[in-house]
Amino acid sequence: MSVTVDEKIIQAVLKSVKDGRLSCTVARKLAGDLGVTPGEIGEACNQLKIKIHSCELGCFK
Repeated sequence: MSVTVDEKIIQAVLKSVKDGRLSCTVARKLAGDLGVTPGEIGEACNQLKIKIHSCELGCFK
């Protein structure tokens, strides 16, 4: 089952990606800035096939 991710989240993630990856720190900051959960950022990354690296807290799968 695929969850629909808001386009503003998708665009913010795409703007923050470097070399097809997003750091945990940046992902958590995006979540805070956008007022969404880290899980929503993680879902956007999953749909876009973007890897989250340097995970600090285990927030992302």
